[in-house]
Amino acid sequence: MSGAPGAAPGGTGHRTVPHTGDLAVEAWAPEREECVAEAVRGAVGGFAEIPPGALRTEREYELADDTDERLLVSALEEMIFRAETAGELPAQVSVRRTETAVRMRLAMVDSALVEQVGAVPKAVSLHGLRMAREASGGWRCHVTLDV
Repeated sequence: MSGAPGAAPGGTGHRTVPHTGDLAVEAWAPEREECVAEAVRGAVGGFAEIPPGALRTEREYELADDTDERLLVSALEEMIFRAETAGELPAQVSVRRTETAVRMRLAMVDSALVEQVGAVPKAVSLHGLRMAREASGGWRCHVTLDV
């Protein structure tokens, strides 16, 4: 985790928060897209430790972004889908806006190479989902993942 939940504008980070039987993640960053990337990093870190230097495969996806919350859900659903169907997890995540879309780039690692430290999420819960710009100008989100 970098930064702190009450960090000054410009801080970036994430943390898992207590939630009965599920994985809850908070993330914050100066920009919306970086906040989404931090949430994905936090989600992965909540259930897996990826060894440094593991072989990575680059993947890129276009994300749904009709609302801020939909962008967050779209990114996390893609991570869950790749874990379930391709057996790979993102070691690195970047999210950026282009002229026509929001794109997520993932450096994926075979999940057989990671140490599982928690239950792998199965879905994104819409209950309690938040993604918003703060008064300070930065972005903060909260999401619960069903495990």
